[in-house]
Amino acid sequence: MTRTRRTALVGLAVPVLLSATPQFPDERQQREPPIRPKPDEDVKLPDGKSQKNAIAKQNYEACLRDADEMIAAAKSLREELEKAGSYVVPVSSVKKTEEIEKLARRIRGRLKA
Repeated sequence: MTRTRRTALVGLAVPVLLSATPQFPDERQQREPPIRPKPDEDVKLPDGKSQKNAIAKQNYEACLRDADEMIAAAKSLREELEKAGSYVVPVSSVKKTEEIEKLARRIRGRLKA
């Protein structure tokens, strides 16, 4: 008989507990969405300069650095291939070509953005 009482109590208590509303309101629902500038509007940095121009300048400088690295890697690849002789490809040369490809992809990605 105790089993049936427990079953009945659990059967009645579960729906009541599930339907109860939480005591504390959800904080996510009360927050206001962040204010975002319009796509046409240019955001200014604290020093008064345009954010888009600052980002473009950083990308330009990064592309120049990557291009210099790529040139140096290409020159060292050429020297390795000349030293290795004909019909021989050192493993380090393959790694250099992968590094050059990686730098080229990075530059292309910055220029497209």
